[in-house]
This record gives sequence, structure tokens and C-alpha cells, in this order.
Amino acid sequence: MLATWLCAISPATAASADDKVFIIGNYPVEARAADAVTAKERAIAEGQQAAFRSLLKRLVPVTAYGRLSELRDTKTSDLIAGFSVRSERNSTTEYIASYDFTFQADAVRNILEAEGIPFLDRQAEPLTLILAYRAPAGAEAPSEAFSDARGSDTWLYAWKALDLSNALTPITLKPLKKDTPPDAVQAVLDGNASAMRTLAADYQAGLVVVALLEPEAGGSRVRVTLAGRDAAGAFGLTRSYRLSGGDLAYTSEAAAVVSLGIIEGRWKAVAARPDTGRGRPGPAAAATAAGALRIAVEFNNMTQWQVISRQLAQTPDVSDLEVEGLSARGARLSLRYPGGPERLAAALAEYGLTLRATGGGWILTAR
Repeated sequence: MLATWLCAISPATAASADDKVFIIGNYPVEARAADAVTAKERAIAEGQQAAFRSLLKRLVPVTAYGRLSELRDTKTSDLIAGFSVRSERNSTTEYIASYDFTFQADAVRNILEAEGIPFLDRQAEPLTLILAYRAPAGAEAPSEAFSDARGSDTWLYAWKALDLSNALTPITLKPLKKDTPPDAVQAVLDGNASAMRTLAADYQAGLVVVALLEPEAGGSRVRVTLAGRDAAGAFGLTRSYRLSGGDLAYTSEAAAVVSLGIIEGRWKAVAARPDTGRGRPGPAAAATAAGALRIAVEFNNMTQWQVISRQLAQTPDVSDLEVEGLSARGARLSLRYPGGPERLAAALAEYGLTLRATGGGWILTAR
């Protein structure tokens, strides 16, 4: 009990830049019980379980979500590095708060790798998200909740409630500048590459995406359009959401969550490849039926990874080189080499690389 309360009042363990994605920030927790102390303990316990599920969905490609059921018995309390309170309020029987949960990065990586579940824990290049709002088309006098001023604020607050700095795709929010011509925004929404570059220069950003919230006439649905260039490339898509009970704030929050998931999903699709294997293959299973060799690569930073991958690509007779998974300090590769792993090890030694067999498979490292 004492350890729990000490952890609750201590700031979360500081994470390195590579481990930021293992922080689930601004996460809501809530519980009721016979007394305030029990309510708080329950909220924290249930909150960290729910935060862990959110973390897994952040790291794992959507194509592998079905595999997450294999981790349902994971003891989440063993994976928590720390947590801190952002805000809280309580009564004699209820506790409501917002927490930052920090998970042990290596422990989570080890669990996913042991189960052979693909994941990505490398953040993309930061993205500037420009938030735009249009009042319902054809409405002569929209209600105050749907006015330009109120609607813009609602859309901004919905995104501010999300954990954007720790996301796989870190996002900086920018409201649409008042002097930005409407036709310039529309050009971006229409996929005009020149307009995208102009907007990026205007906001002094490398990657820019416009997120337009637009309630439809009639007040039954809300349309969200994302357009611009993110870490996965240029794109544009529109999705419609039901406006339940005319509650624009609630619908905006749901749309923001889904939109962030789309942007993160695009990054996972290009930066990590699905892997259907379970765990690392042993040396005897390194060569698949199709003759491919699977290798786990270990490195200290992304610069070292770039050197290793370039040396591999330049090695004579190496073919069909594919990256099946990539994290901050490791990667999983498949490739073909006519002489087998032993001869490949000799060839890579000339490049200062060491390929060795272990009980868990073939491991490649730089000397």
C-alpha cells in the first residue's frame, strides 16, 4: 500500500526520446467505491490496465490487433515505471482524475517480441496539424454551438485532450490563420501539391496536414477531412460521423481520436511490416521453406541502424532484403543469400558486422 501511494505522488520516470511512445499521457481514470481511498486505488488499477491496452494499440499495426488477446493475462502492474497526476477531483465515494502512465519500454518490447507480435516504437517526423472549421453549409443563422468561433474552439479542445507529443506521430496543433485564403485551404483539400508546399512554408513546418471539421446541413452528421503530407506521404481522406443529440463536442472528440489513429496507422504501415511468426526463429528454422533467412539486428541508435542496413544492401549476392519490424534499438530482417548464414557471416565480417547464431536465432550486430 505504501509503495502504491509513493508511486502515485511521485512524477513518472523520465523517458528517453526513443521511449516517449511508452508514455500514455493525460489518460482519464474514474471509479466509485464505498470510500474515497478504495475508489482511488480502483481507479488507478483499472486505469493502468486500460492505458496498457491503449499503448499496445499505439505500437501494434491494426492488422495484428487480433493477436493482442494473447496478452490479456499480462500483469500490467509489473510493467509500470511510474505515473503522475495531471488533475483530480473526488468525493467520499468517487474519484475522477487524469494521469500520465509511463511503462517500462524494454519490458513491453520483450513481451511483444516473445509473442512474435509486430510493433513499431519509433516516432515519425513531427507533424503540424492545421485545424480548420466550417459552419454548416446553407445555414443562415447557425446556433451558437455551431458558429465559426465556437466550432473552432471545440475542434481545438478535442485535439488538445489527446496525447500528441508521445504519439507515434508527434503532432503540433496550429489553428488556421485568419489571413489564410479559403481557396488556399481548398486547394490543399483537393490534393494540390503546390498548395501543400506553400502552406508548409507559411507555417514553417516540414510536414503539414489540414484537419477540417464541417457539420453537415441538417445537423445529423459531421464531416472530417484530412489532407496534406505526413510521414507516410501525401494523402487525403474524408470520414463522416454521426452527430448524436447535436453534441458537437462529443462528436469532435471521437473524430479526433479516430483521426489520430489514422495518421499513426499510416506511419505504422510504411515503417513496420507485419510478422506472423511467434518469437524469434531458432538457427535450424532460420531458412524458411522459400529459402529466406531471418535475422534480428541489434543497434544503439538509428544512425547505427542506417549504417548497418546500407552495408547489408551493398553486400554482394544479398537479395530480397526486407525489413519486417523496426524499433528504436532493434530490427527484424528477412533476406536471401545463396551460401547460407555461415557464409553470409564471413561476408559481413568484411564490413565490420558480426552475424552469430544464438539459442533464439541469428543476431546481427556492429563491432
